[in-house]
Amino acid sequence: MKRLVLLLLLAALAAPAGELLRVENSLDAMGTTYTVVAYGPDQNVLIAATEQAFEEVRRIDRMLSNYRPDSELSQVNRLAAQRPVAVGPEVFQLLAGCVEYGRLSQGAFDITVGPLMKLWGFYKGSGRLPHRAEIRGALGRVGYKNILLDRSAQTVRFTRPGIELDPGGVGKGYAVDRMVAVLREHGLNSALVTAGGSSIYALGAPPGEQGWKVKIRNPKKPAETIDELTLRDLSMSTSGNYEKFFRAQGKLYSHIMDPRTGYPAQGVLSVSVISPKTLDSEVWAKPFYILGRDWAVRNKPRGFRVFLCEDRAGMACAWLQ
Repeated sequence: MKRLVLLLLLAALAAPAGELLRVENSLDAMGTTYTVVAYGPDQNVLIAATEQAFEEVRRIDRMLSNYRPDSELSQVNRLAAQRPVAVGPEVFQLLAGCVEYGRLSQGAFDITVGPLMKLWGFYKGSGRLPHRAEIRGALGRVGYKNILLDRSAQTVRFTRPGIELDPGGVGKGYAVDRMVAVLREHGLNSALVTAGGSSIYALGAPPGEQGWKVKIRNPKKPAETIDELTLRDLSMSTSGNYEKFFRAQGKLYSHIMDPRTGYPAQGVLSVSVISPKTLDSEVWAKPFYILGRDWAVRNKPRGFRVFLCEDRAGMACAWLQ
């Protein structure tokens, strides 16, 4: 908070009368770093808006974290195989959306992928190569169709033991959307909100610009940019094999898991998705990565843009038509 106030005071001293103030601040939460860059004419509003946006991330972490035993998600994971578990409307709607994402993606997105992520060592570590028998065992505990939702009672039930919800594929996108909603509620209309650099929402535009400039990394050389674009009131999320991976027996295994096979997906290097909501862009990046170019062309939602890099002839990247 002291750093935020200092940045604002310096900006206020440097800014001529009538110009917008700029604030930039970050928060480490939910296993990643959330950053807000915002412009506005009122110092007090900027302070209140950005602090409340970060408090929203903390609230979502308390609600969805599977590292916190008292979170709603942890309680579901612990009890839903034994009996229906009542959850709040927010968690229920998010889980209902995840089940629908699973259906639309033909199971390529699956919020119950947790047992596989643990088995492959991506839950808290950098990865390990499991035996095939272990993978078959974990697959028996994966499947979004094992989630039973009772809308009238607002309860969640699992059809078999061992099912575990993993918010890793939705948490960042949902948190970014909620942060943007908070900024809008405070009257801000110029901000860039990012979660670990892989999920971004561009609210309005910075002063004198048409939108916020964002970059897509080269998956073969992540320090380099392969494309640059301008976003305004849109999100962009990227999934790439360079984010978290390990090598075993001469092969690269990334953290992007195919829940249908039990193995990390192969063939695609990275996918960037542009959509109106960050939750959608974050979720859909996984099925497009797992199922590949042809499936993405046929099934990407109307109005979405997709940039895909394949491991073909070295590397082939293009915006999908």
